Amino acid sequence: MDEIKRMTLHLVSDSTGETVSSVARAALVQFESLEAEDIIWPLVRSLRQMEKVIHGIQENPGPVLYTLVDPALRDQLKEFCQQLNVPCIPVLSTVMREIAAYTGASLSGEAGRQYELDAEYFSRVEAVNFAISHDDGQATWELEKADIVLVGASRTSKSPTCMYLAHRGYSAANVPYVKHVELPESLDTLKRPLIVGLCINPEALVQIRKNRLLSLHEDKDTDYVDMDVVKEEVTASRRYFQKRKWPIIDVTRRSVEETAAQIIQLYQDRESEKAHG
Repeated sequence: MDEIKRMTLHLVSDSTGETVSSVARAALVQFESLEAEDIIWPLVRSLRQMEKVIHGIQENPGPVLYTLVDPALRDQLKEFCQQLNVPCIPVLSTVMREIAAYTGASLSGEAGRQYELDAEYFSRVEAVNFAISHDDGQATWELEKADIVLVGASRTSKSPTCMYLAHRGYSAANVPYVKHVELPESLDTLKRPLIVGLCINPEALVQIRKNRLLSLHEDKDTDYVDMDVVKEEVTASRRYFQKRKWPIIDVTRRSVEETAAQIIQLYQDRESEKAHG
C-alpha cells in the first residue's frame, strides 16, 4: 500500500466556494494515497481580501484552485503562487473560454452570478421542501405531484438520494418497503412520476443497519439485522418492483451521487420518449 501523503489545498472563490469545492472533491477522490486539508476562501472580491488569502497560503503552502472573474484578483493570485512555486489552477476558465470561442458570446464578468435568486433557484428550494415533506412515506396522497418516487427497504439511501435530486431541481418523494406491510395503493395508479425501486446486497444492508443501531447505542439482535430475514426482505422487494415493471437500481457500492445520476438519466430518457410520442 502506498504511503499516505498529506497536503494543504487552498480553494479561492469570489462566490460561496461551492463550485471549486465540488471540483476539488471530484479530483481528490481519484487519489487513494492522498489526504488533503481544504482551506476555503469564499467571497474574495477585493485586493484587500486577496492579501489575506495570500498570507494564508504563505503560512500553509499548497496547491490553489480558484474561481475568480476579476482579472486583477486572478493576476495577483497567480503572481504570488508563481513566486511561492505552488500550482495555481483555474477551475472554470478553460470551460468558459472554449464556450466563448465556439459561440462568440461574451462573458458577464460578474462575481457569484451562478447564485442569483432566479426562477431556477426558487424551484430548487421548492423541490427541497417537497422532499422533506414527502420523506419516508409521508403525504402519499400527493405523490402524483412528484417527478420521481423512490421505493426501497430501510437504509437503501432513499432519503439522501431524494435530497440530492431536490438540489438538482427534481421533486422527489420516497416510500419505505416493509415486508408484510401494504404499500400505498396510489403507487399502482401514478401517472406523472417516475417510480424507481432501490435494492442492495443483503450482506451490505445488514452491515449498514448494524452500524446504524450502534450509532443509536442499540446492540440487540432483531429481525432488522437478521441475515435470513434481510435476504427475504431484499428478494421480496425486488420481486415487488419487477412485478410492476419499475426500473431497479442496485445501490450496493454506489454513492448517492451515482445513484441520483442514473435516476436522472432514466427520468430524462422517459421524458424524451414522451416528447417524441
